[in-house]
Amino acid sequence: MCNMCFSNRKISTTTTFTVEYEGCIIVVKNVPCLECPICGEITFSDSVAGKLEELVNSVKKIMQDVSVIDFARVA
Repeated sequence: MCNMCFSNRKISTTTTFTVEYEGCIIVVKNVPCLECPICGEITFSDSVAGKLEELVNSVKKIMQDVSVIDFARVA
């Protein structure tokens, strides 16, 4: 169920996750998610959210101005 519009429909798709850290941008492409077709809300499974956290924390150690990661290649 969607937390925003309470629709009972969610579709499996991928998205791009972006976070700003200390003036730098981390972009993770092709992240598996569930999207509400009504309002567009994106949610991640617990395992995907955990992997995103791991990826972002590992990239923080080698930051550049912009880091782009393909989730499908590293997960």
